[in-house]
Amino acid sequence: MATGQIPDPYNNFNFHVEIDGITRAAFHECSGLDSTIDITEYREGGENTTLRKLPAMTKYSNLVLKRGITDDLELYKWHRLAIDGDIQRKNGSIVLLDRSGKETTRWNFERAWPAKWTGPSLSAEGNDVAIEQLDLAHEGLKRA
Repeated sequence: MATGQIPDPYNNFNFHVEIDGITRAAFHECSGLDSTIDITEYREGGENTTLRKLPAMTKYSNLVLKRGITDDLELYKWHRLAIDGDIQRKNGSIVLLDRSGKETTRWNFERAWPAKWTGPSLSAEGNDVAIEQLDLAHEGLKRA
């Protein structure tokens, strides 16, 4: 049996988002850090028992960012520009921090643009924070 120190996994609650150098630390949630490689199946002549599987196109899910709504309109205005036909693609990062605030892991995304903005669900009976959501379509995600 191997000896040595086993590193603890990182916590998921301490992160910030950078988009072209702009840091937005106030996000409540971030999801969509994934990629999928499509599979092309084909039947090879003379091989009747199995299909051959080859890697095909790589797909990336949209990054979904949620945060409490404030008077900061910078990300919403970026989405409005896209609605008006002015797609401005930006690079960015999702940065995971340890308990002391030191960077532990970074996911860099490329050529992102705001594909969807969702406003908060409002209720006169609620007392939750009003959450807005921004979905970013992008063309690549790499863990650094």
